[in-house]
Amino acid sequence: MPQRTRLDDEHCAIAQALDVVGDWWTLLIVRDAARGVHRFDALQRELGLSRKVLAERLKLLVETGVLTREPYQERPVRHEYRLTPRGRALLPVLIALQDWGDTWVLGEGETMATATERSGETERVRELAGTKVPDLLLTDFDGDPRDPVAAESACTVLYCFPGAYARKESYPPGWAGIPGAPGCTLESCTYRDQLARFTAAGASVHGVSTQRPDEQRAFADKERLRFPLLSDADLELTAALRLPTFRTAGVSRLKRLTLVVDRDRTVIEALYPITDIEASVGAALAAVRRAGGGD
Repeated sequence: MPQRTRLDDEHCAIAQALDVVGDWWTLLIVRDAARGVHRFDALQRELGLSRKVLAERLKLLVETGVLTREPYQERPVRHEYRLTPRGRALLPVLIALQDWGDTWVLGEGETMATATERSGETERVRELAGTKVPDLLLTDFDGDPRDPVAAESACTVLYCFPGAYARKESYPPGWAGIPGAPGCTLESCTYRDQLARFTAAGASVHGVSTQRPDEQRAFADKERLRFPLLSDADLELTAALRLPTFRTAGVSRLKRLTLVVDRDRTVIEALYPITDIEASVGAALAAVRRAGGGD
């Protein structure tokens, strides 16, 4: 392994963290592990780097407790690399980097809860069609772990929204002025009012935000929602699918988008950007019906 320059400021947490993940390949390995890519050959295909370099970086990440090496085959012995709690704690770092890149490298530096039709992040979201949602659990508004993909339904509609609150004064300052942020109540209530049609078509509806479960519970009770809201406060789904975010009031928030996912966890439709909320609900229902979930 090439000699690494050590950052010897032992009292600077930034320097010490960069000594572990300062090489750009290491963060890309963490990114792909969060996406559900766990095996050596799959990581090599995704990243396009040499086996030698990949082996060195994986060894470093295992030694520093970011990844754990777990056998999945006995003859010959082969291993998977999975994020430890220390590794999952890096997900907000990845999302912050992605948000900065979307805003300042790919975008114009404006805080937005949406995107333009031709933006790089729009292309990234639409490219989710045909990919799979990794196995993971989010916390529902009752505090229970729940798979975001409903196994009992032919399809699951995951509508991701920036934030919705039971009281108007709970919204962050300046919320109404952020393009794409207002409309979360309308979106949830439209899904509530159309829920029977989704059920008849064989689909479950799940709302997803990065809010705390108690905030989601209060909002769901106020608006009498009859489907679960899921909290991605730990950014596991966000990092797994590289969903676009924006940051306000010190919190990373999902931009408004909708994914239609089949029972096999494959994304069959990715709606983004959403400029007409009620029309997007209709588009999600049409996607469910095209998939053969029901009449």
